[in-house]
Amino acid sequence: MARPIWSGAINFGLVTIPVELYSATEDHTISFRQFERGTSDRIRYKRVNERTGKEVAFSDIVKGADLGGGEYVIIEPDELDAIAPGRSRTIDINTFVELDDIDPVHFQKTYWLAPSKDEYGKSYSLLLQAMEKTNRAGIATFVMRGKEYLTAVRAGDGMLVLNTLLFPEDIRDPAKELKSLPEITTARGKEIEMATSLIDSMTDEWRPEDYHDTYTQQVEKLIEDKREGKEIVAETAPSEPTKVVDLFEALSKSVEGRKKRRDTPAESSSSSSSENLSGLSKADLDKLARDLDIKGRSKMSRDELEKAVTTARSAGAA
Repeated sequence: MARPIWSGAINFGLVTIPVELYSATEDHTISFRQFERGTSDRIRYKRVNERTGKEVAFSDIVKGADLGGGEYVIIEPDELDAIAPGRSRTIDINTFVELDDIDPVHFQKTYWLAPSKDEYGKSYSLLLQAMEKTNRAGIATFVMRGKEYLTAVRAGDGMLVLNTLLFPEDIRDPAKELKSLPEITTARGKEIEMATSLIDSMTDEWRPEDYHDTYTQQVEKLIEDKREGKEIVAETAPSEPTKVVDLFEALSKSVEGRKKRRDTPAESSSSSSSENLSGLSKADLDKLARDLDIKGRSKMSRDELEKAVTTARSAGAA
């Protein structure tokens, strides 16, 4: 069972609800150690005093604010806690906003909020149901691990969810970061109609369970293949950029491919199936492979998926 990473209380109006904060996400990225090439020697990092060259215990390390010119102000951990004793224990909701009004660029990380004790369940449930009914998020700030966070507290699936948000000063200005801003040209009528038609044909319900970290699976396969001494097979190269003169034709073929997929029965011949599959994306092929219960589909490239789906359809029609 996970332990809370923070405990305190939500305040809204005169209502105080003691809560505990739990991380709602985890990182499945494969971690690598560092080695010197050609050896089995690990590379390690140490916290070293740059003057004496001696290693320093973590407990003896304090923070220093750089004032410039080699001058620093040393800050102890308890001094940081002392300047925000209340804010490090409370999530103070000062306003509610429409959840849909928050630009996704502000969202950072997701946490679950749970009542710290059963006796606080009634007030917790009240806030949850009120926020579900209004589709609003409570905007608040709080301090955790020596850092202040802007947050949106919202109703999730049967519980309160806290999203940390980026402050406006954390979001870069594209005009300052890009070499030049994209020049938006007016699309031709037929092109915009075709692009809109393609989007409509590709529109589906949001099902997060349909998506998986296939790159990590490929890394795992790479590790296993190298361990077993197998030949490493490179993935297919990414698609070439669509030329402007071919844009309408590419859109037309994409829309046509989607229509054929909808209109053609699954038991059609392998030749027509192959033709229909050529206009589908890897995500589309993955859905078909799942419907056909093709094993190992998560590790297949787009071309491999197309071949596997074609073979499965042919076998089913036989």
